[in-house]
Amino acid sequence: MGNTIVEIPVSDIILDETIYPRENIDHKRVLIFVENLRDGFEFDPIQIQLCPDQDLLGEKTGYRILDGAHRWRAYKKTGQSVIPAIVKTLNKIDPLLYAAKLAIGPKQLTEAETRQTARKAFKNNSKLRSSEIGRAIGRSRQAVDAYIADLRAASILELDLKIFCLSRLGIPQDRIAKRLGLPRRTLLDHLAGMPGLAKPLYSDLEKGFTISQVAKKHGWPEPMVWSLALKGKEDQERFKALQWGIRTWDLWNFIDCDKRFGDVWPGRIPAQLVAHIIYFFSKQNDLVLDPMAGGGVCADTCLAMGRRCWSLDMDDRPGTRPEIEPYHWDLENNWDDLSIINSKDKPDLIICDPPYFDKKAREYAEQSISGLSRKDYLKFLEKFFLFLKKISKKKTRLAFINSDWRDFQNRPAAKENPHQAILVVDYHEILKKTGWMLTHIIQAPMSSERFNAGVVAAMQKKKILGVVSRYVMILK
Repeated sequence: MGNTIVEIPVSDIILDETIYPRENIDHKRVLIFVENLRDGFEFDPIQIQLCPDQDLLGEKTGYRILDGAHRWRAYKKTGQSVIPAIVKTLNKIDPLLYAAKLAIGPKQLTEAETRQTARKAFKNNSKLRSSEIGRAIGRSRQAVDAYIADLRAASILELDLKIFCLSRLGIPQDRIAKRLGLPRRTLLDHLAGMPGLAKPLYSDLEKGFTISQVAKKHGWPEPMVWSLALKGKEDQERFKALQWGIRTWDLWNFIDCDKRFGDVWPGRIPAQLVAHIIYFFSKQNDLVLDPMAGGGVCADTCLAMGRRCWSLDMDDRPGTRPEIEPYHWDLENNWDDLSIINSKDKPDLIICDPPYFDKKAREYAEQSISGLSRKDYLKFLEKFFLFLKKISKKKTRLAFINSDWRDFQNRPAAKENPHQAILVVDYHEILKKTGWMLTHIIQAPMSSERFNAGVVAAMQKKKILGVVSRYVMILK
């Protein structure tokens, strides 16, 4: 709608403080408007827009005020059910700045309000220029620069850290630029400053500060600080510094996840497990592909272990996990749109830890393969393994992490239906069928401590045989 005036239910409109340029409502002004309404005075229509979280099907769930908060309050106080309004479609115009520009009534924005509005606008969109913000709030570019100087510095540091991380993980510059929405020239300017970015951290590390202290002081993620501290170190030295003992045999028993690496995530695997795969089946600077990255344990561990890493996941988190590029492995697609398909660089090691069938399905995203039927889950894996072979080179190793799945819930072991199970041998059959040869099978059991004493007692009474098995299958 352009400037068409329509009557909107007063109850369908809200005051969204994130786009309201004033510090508070002037209640005296509202009372004056109330008296004007009772005297029959007609106000100009207020301006509103559809709330951004409206139903995806297009159903109108409500509007937020762009201009006319005091008039709207007056209509509410007088008990009127509808208010004349113009519904605006702003497209790419920032709603906060649009609202600020309209705040030109008898009471101009105060100095505090212009400063607050400038800062809120920049926080919402750090790509806004000072001149754009200044035009909306009636201030010079220089004044806006002063308002947001600290925010801009923090924003530049945040961007630099993202570029540093992506570059450290060996992600090509064209993909970094696309991921961060940067012109190539801007990216190159930032990359030129990367050596200086790390100098203060190296200085503190040399003074004996711990990794966590340095990370906290400079606002860096801890895995990135580890990547600095361990630069030039051999793998065994890295294990020692991280306080991970190297498991020499084919039993990798880790009770807990290392909280320094990866986000809290359904089915999160220990960084120690990833580190062991990396230690035995890759060398430093090799390229690791993590096609279902989840909480980012693999990328974080690669930073600490001196490996490059390309990560993909259907859950896009550009703010917190820019190194994990968004991709949905849809069973119906052919996946030829994946950027790494035509890359000259092929992975040396693929670490595949897919969402397990049925297990934790409710905790994963709705489109996760965990929620597929047994038939489609196995069909997906067959297609997936063929695709991984397609993007690999002859020396590429595949580390496939999974466990037996049996429907043991509330069912005695002798009465389980074997036709409903997916065992590690079933995964091996599919891998073999798709051209992967098994070279190692390593036990990496999950902790039995996740079952409390009461649950264990009930399982024992009903003769239920639970699953804590987990295997790492290494293939070539």
